[in-house]
Amino acid sequence: MTKNMPSTEKDLVANQLVRYLEARGIRHVFGLCGHTNIAVLSAMANSGLRFINVRHEQIAAHAADGYARVTGRASVVLTHLSPGLTNAATGVANAALDCIPMVVIAGDVPSYYYGKHPHQEVNLHADASQYEIYRPFVKRAWRVDTPELLPEIIEKAFLLAESGQPGPVLVNVPMDFFSAAIKVALWDRVKGGTKTLTRPSIDDETAREIVARLADAASPVIHVGGGVALAHAYDELRDFVDHMQILVSHSLMGKGVLPDDHPLVLGMTGFWGMKFTNEQTLAADWILALGTRFKEADCSSWYPEYTFNIGADGSKLIHIDIEPQEIGRNYPTEIGVVADLKAALNVLNRVAREMLPDGRKAPGLAERIATERAAFAAQNTAMQGSDAFPMMPERILADLRAAMPRDAILTSDVGWNKNGVAQQFDIYTPGSILIPGGFATMGFGPPAAVGAKIAAPERPVISLVGDGGFGQNPSVLATAVAENAPVIWIIMNNNAYGTIAGLQSANYGLTYGTTFPRAASLDEQVPDYAAIARAYGCDGVRITSAAKFKPALEAAIASGRPTVIDVAMINNPTPTSGHWNILDIYSPEGNAGHVSTD
Repeated sequence: MTKNMPSTEKDLVANQLVRYLEARGIRHVFGLCGHTNIAVLSAMANSGLRFINVRHEQIAAHAADGYARVTGRASVVLTHLSPGLTNAATGVANAALDCIPMVVIAGDVPSYYYGKHPHQEVNLHADASQYEIYRPFVKRAWRVDTPELLPEIIEKAFLLAESGQPGPVLVNVPMDFFSAAIKVALWDRVKGGTKTLTRPSIDDETAREIVARLADAASPVIHVGGGVALAHAYDELRDFVDHMQILVSHSLMGKGVLPDDHPLVLGMTGFWGMKFTNEQTLAADWILALGTRFKEADCSSWYPEYTFNIGADGSKLIHIDIEPQEIGRNYPTEIGVVADLKAALNVLNRVAREMLPDGRKAPGLAERIATERAAFAAQNTAMQGSDAFPMMPERILADLRAAMPRDAILTSDVGWNKNGVAQQFDIYTPGSILIPGGFATMGFGPPAAVGAKIAAPERPVISLVGDGGFGQNPSVLATAVAENAPVIWIIMNNNAYGTIAGLQSANYGLTYGTTFPRAASLDEQVPDYAAIARAYGCDGVRITSAAKFKPALEAAIASGRPTVIDVAMINNPTPTSGHWNILDIYSPEGNAGHVSTD
C-alpha cells in the first residue's frame, strides 16, 4: 500500500461499533436481546464491554439513567426494534425530562425490506419510521440510511447527548447494517476528534453586575436546581454561598446539591416544600436561579401568592442556565445568562472576592434558619419515634437516616419516598440522591439503584420505593443477582398508590382503583415482596414491628447481599405548604385538599 493512501481494510460494523465504544471509555451497555441486535451482542462477547442483561427494556433504560447520573457521562442502551424500543421509551423519556445523557442504539428491520412490513415493524402509517417514536423527547433521533454513515452519526450522538443541556439521543440502525463490512478508515476518521466540547462561561462584566445586585439586596435568595448537579458544580456553589451569605432554596431536582446540614439551606420550595422556605422565596427582593426550570410542583403551579412572586412589584430574577429556552420560560428575567454552571460559578466566585474581599455580611441569618429547622423537626418528633405498626413514614425515614452512611447513594421513586424524602430527609453528600423529577416515573428507583451500584460498586446503594413502584418491574432483582449488585430495596408498603389514594379520598370520598386488595385470610399486604426477593436469589425480610426495621436495615448494609426489606406503612400523605392547581380543578370551592380529613 502506498504511503498516506487511505486503508482499504474492511470489518463488520458490529465489531467496529464495539471497538468504538471501548475506545470512548464505555464499560457497560444496558439492554435486552432481539434478532435485530444479536450481531452487536456477539461482537461484545469477547470485548471489554459488559452487557447488563435485563428482563424488561424499561429496566434497562432506568438502570442506564441511574448509571449516567453517578458517572456524569452518557450511558448506553441497546434495544431491539418496535416492542423493545417502546418498552424502553418510558425510561428514556424519564431521562430526557431530567436531562440525563444517554445513547440509545436500536436495531430495526432490514433496510431492503422497507415497505414490505416485515416481522415486528411499526409501519401502520409510514415505512422505516420507527425512530420517529422517540422524536418528542430525545435531543435527536437519527435513522442510519447507509452503513458508512454510522461512524460519524455515533460520534455526533455522544457529543450531543453530553453537551449543552444533556439528554438522550437515539441511533436507529437497520439490522443488516450491523452485519455489513465497511472500511475501517471510516471509524478511524472519527477517532481524532474531540470527545468533549468546551462549555460557555460568563463574562466579567455580567458577573460584576450580578454580584453587585446581590450585594445590595435586602433579602436575596439563591434557588438551585438539577442543573447544578449536571454540571457537578457542588464545590463552586458552596464557595459562592459561603462568601455571599445568601439563603439557598432548592427545587426537587436540586435536592442535595448543597448538603442539607449547611447552615444556609432553606429546603425545597413548592407544593411539597416547607412553609418557611416558601415564605422566604416569596419575600425575596432578588432571586439568583441556577440551573432550574421553575417547574410546576416547585412553584405551586406558578400562583404568585404561594412560592414565587417574580416580576412587576415582586422579586427580581437573575437566571443562569446552559439551555436558553429555560430562561424566561415561566418568569420574567432581569438578567439572563446562558452558561455552564460550573464555569459561571468559578467566575462569580473570583469576581465576588475582588468586589467583596471580606464577603457579604448577613448577621443572624444562620441562627434564624437553625431555629426554623428545629421547629419543623419538632413537629415530626412524635411520629419519628412512634412504635405504631404499620410504621409511620416519618419513622422509616428517621431510622434509615440513622443507619445509612453519609456517602451512600439513595434512589427515590414517587410518592412518600420522593416528596417526603425531599422535604424531611437530609442528604449530606452532593449528588448522592437520584430522583425522577420531570416525568415522576413510578418504577424508576429500583432499576436506577442497580445502575448506580454498577457505576459505584464501592458505595452503599439504597432504593426507597413504594409497593406500587416496586411492583412495576420486580424482575430487576434478577439483574441485581446476575451482576452481583448488592442494592437494598426498602419498600414503603401502604397497599396502595398512596398519594393518589389520598387525593381521591379527599375529593371524591372513595379510593376506587387506587388501593390494592388484601389477602382474603390475612390482614396484610399481598404479594409478599420478601418472598419474591428470595425466589429471585436475593435476601428478603418482611418487617413485623417498628422495632425490627432498623436492625434489619443495618444487617442488610453489613451483609453485602441484594436485599428487599418489605415494611408495612401507614398511608399518611406528605404534608404540603404550597399549592397545586389540580386542587382547584377537583375542588373549585376550596373545600377539599390533597388528603382526606376522615
